[in-house]
Amino acid sequence: MNDEFYIGWEAKAAPGIRQTVLRAVVMLLLLALIVPLALAISQRMIGAAVFEWGNVKTFTGIFQARPYPHLLVARPGAALETFSSYHLVAPWKFGLKPEAVAEFDGKNVTLKGTLIYRGAQTMIEVVDNSIQPAATNFSAPPLPETISLGQQTFVGEIVDSKCFLGVMNPGALTPHRACAVRCISGGIPPVLLVRRENAPPVYLLLVSADGQPVNQQVLDFVAAPVEITGDVERQGEMLILKADPKTFRRR
Repeated sequence: MNDEFYIGWEAKAAPGIRQTVLRAVVMLLLLALIVPLALAISQRMIGAAVFEWGNVKTFTGIFQARPYPHLLVARPGAALETFSSYHLVAPWKFGLKPEAVAEFDGKNVTLKGTLIYRGAQTMIEVVDNSIQPAATNFSAPPLPETISLGQQTFVGEIVDSKCFLGVMNPGALTPHRACAVRCISGGIPPVLLVRRENAPPVYLLLVSADGQPVNQQVLDFVAAPVEITGDVERQGEMLILKADPKTFRRR
């Protein structure tokens, strides 16, 4: 009878047992390397979102207070869109206070801030008290017209634009809900994120049916699938969805 037995007090295991144990250890090590890699690859990519923290720049453009504060920066020689639109927010989890910036509406201004961006969507975290009238007036092309795209229905997720564009990554879905609620309640513009297969997502600024901010009204719908029907408008680069939050439907 040639069966091998493991004898604990011997210095070396029998050759067959030793090879079996060695193969098992090698397999376990390979699994320990492969399984985490496979799980990481299988996860949905969170996209390239950037917050240029610590890199403060100066921007010059036309300040627009509605529907949420944003800066229009002229594109020299642009063939299509003549302005780049930058959403404007305050540091931390706050938007710009309307009463503090109302005097700049429609005027040429300079400001200092930090860029936040994801794809073509851009935002500036404005340094406190840095918005000032431009030293000299500058000529700019006509402001973007408001173009109606009719009534449409979308299914998506309401996100706080600041975190989603780059301050938090990923800044979406249920794990981010508590943070998103705090940001939106603090004045960060709420955005409906509409994901599409094999195509870039659609971002729509949410406002009421009469074009007013809806920060407090949308908090119960944040970070969950929601269906919204409303009138869509395009202002330059921005898409705006005008809808009564009372008509929002959970999916």
